[in-house]
Amino acid sequence: MTLAARKRPAVRGVVLDRSLEELPLFRLSDSADDAPVSFTTENGGRWRVIPAPGDRLPGTFDQDVYVELLHRYHEAGSPADGAVTFTLHSFLRSMGRRADGRTYEQLRAALTRLERTTLESTEGAYWSAPTGPADISFTVLSTVSVQRRRVADREQLHLFGNLAAGEPGDARVTLSATLRANLAARHVITLSAARYHALSSPVARRLYRILEVARSDGRLSWRITLERLAEQMPLSQRYPSHLTRVLQPAHEMLLSAGLVRDIAIRQYEKEWHVDYVLGSRPRDEN
Repeated sequence: MTLAARKRPAVRGVVLDRSLEELPLFRLSDSADDAPVSFTTENGGRWRVIPAPGDRLPGTFDQDVYVELLHRYHEAGSPADGAVTFTLHSFLRSMGRRADGRTYEQLRAALTRLERTTLESTEGAYWSAPTGPADISFTVLSTVSVQRRRVADREQLHLFGNLAAGEPGDARVTLSATLRANLAARHVITLSAARYHALSSPVARRLYRILEVARSDGRLSWRITLERLAEQMPLSQRYPSHLTRVLQPAHEMLLSAGLVRDIAIRQYEKEWHVDYVLGSRPRDEN
C-alpha cells in the first residue's frame, strides 16, 4: 500500500445502483443451475438474467464480489472510465476470505461471470436515471483483465501458501457504463460495509440490499407477499412453509444487527405476507 493510500480515509459505505438492487441477479445457492432468471416488475417490465454458454448464473460468492467491487469503485472516487484495479490477494482479504489457490480461482471465475452474464431489460424493467425506463442489455462489468505477477515478483510467493507459480495476480476491471450512469446521477442505495460483512448468510445479505431500496423510498416499514419476495430475491422455494424456514435464520440476523426492528409473517386473504419495520440507518453509511 502506498503512503497516499494509507492517508486516504476509508470509505465504509457501499454505494449501489438502486435500479439493479430492485431486480434479481444472484442465485442464493451456488448450484450449477444455468437456467435464466426471469422476473416481471410491478409496472409490467420484463427482466432476465442470462448466463454465458457453459457457465452458471452468478451465485453467493459472486454477490460478495459485486459488493466489494462497488465499494472499491466508490473508494477510488468513482473514476470516470469505470476502471478499478486491485490485487486478487487484497480483494479476497477485504471480503473476509482466505487467500489460497481455491479462492483465487473462485474470484477469477466470479469476475468472468460478471463480465459475461447478460442482464436484459424489456418494457422498462430497468430504470435508467438519464433516460427513464430502458430496454437494454448490459453486463455488470464491461471488461476484465487478470494478469499473473511478473517473474521478478515470484521470489515473494513463499508468503502465499498453496499458490502455483505466477500467483497472486493483478486485476483491472471496468464497471458497466449503464451502472455508472445511475451511480453518477445518485440513483443509489447505500449499505454499511461492516454490517453487510457481519451478516453470515447470503440470504440475509440480499435481504439487506432489498430493504435499503425500501428505505430509499422514505419508508419506515415495508410489506411484500412471500411469493413476490421469493421472485425478487430470487429463491427457488415457493411453498410458504419452505420459504419461512429459509428466511427465518436471515431474519434473526437482521434483527440482531439492528437493520430491522420487527418482522412478522402473516396471512391476509389467502396470501402470505412479510411485514418489515426498518431499523435506524447506520452511522457509517457515507
